[in-house]
Amino acid sequence: MAEPQSVSSGLTDEAALGCCSDPDPSTKDFLLQQTMLRVKDPKKSLDFYTRILGMTLLQKSDFPTMKFSIYFLAYEEKNDIPKDKNEKVAWVFSRKATLELTHNWGTEDDETQSYHSGNSDPRGFGHIGIAVPDVHGACKRFEELGVKFVKKPDDGESATGFPQASPLSYVTFTKHPQRVLI
Repeated sequence: MAEPQSVSSGLTDEAALGCCSDPDPSTKDFLLQQTMLRVKDPKKSLDFYTRILGMTLLQKSDFPTMKFSIYFLAYEEKNDIPKDKNEKVAWVFSRKATLELTHNWGTEDDETQSYHSGNSDPRGFGHIGIAVPDVHGACKRFEELGVKFVKKPDDGESATGFPQASPLSYVTFTKHPQRVLI
C-alpha cells in the first residue's frame, strides 16, 4: 500500500493508484445500483426529480409496520417498466444508478424535523452528479422552472477546480427542495 500523503495536499495520482487493487473476478457483475436519500416531503421531491430533472418513477414500495416508503427513480423510459410485480422488482434492481428516495411517514408535517445535507459542518455527503448534453440550456430551463442555484456554470472556477476552458469545468449546482445539492 502507498505511503499516506499529508492531509493538506491530498493523494498524488500514483499514491491513489497505489491504494487500489484490481477487482476480484467474483465482483465482475456488481453494479452501483442505487443512492439513497432521505426526504422530508415526497410530493416536493418527486416533483423535483421528475418534472425538473426528467427522471422516471420506477417503483414505490410502502413499509407500513416501519412507517416509511421508498421511491426508485432513474433515467428510464416509462414504457420499459414491466407491468408484472415480480418482474418489475427484478428489473428495477437491475438498473444502474437509480435514486432511492426514502420517506419516513409524518416528517412532512414536523416543522422541527430536517435532514443534514452534508454540505455544512460536519461535512459529509456532497452532491449527486447528473450529466446533461447542454449545461447552459439545462440551466436556462431550470431557471424558467424557478429552481434556485448554488452555483452556475459560468461563476468563475468550477467546483472541480478545473479552469473554465476545460470540458470538465461545466459544473453547476441546483438545490433540491430539501437542501441536497444536485
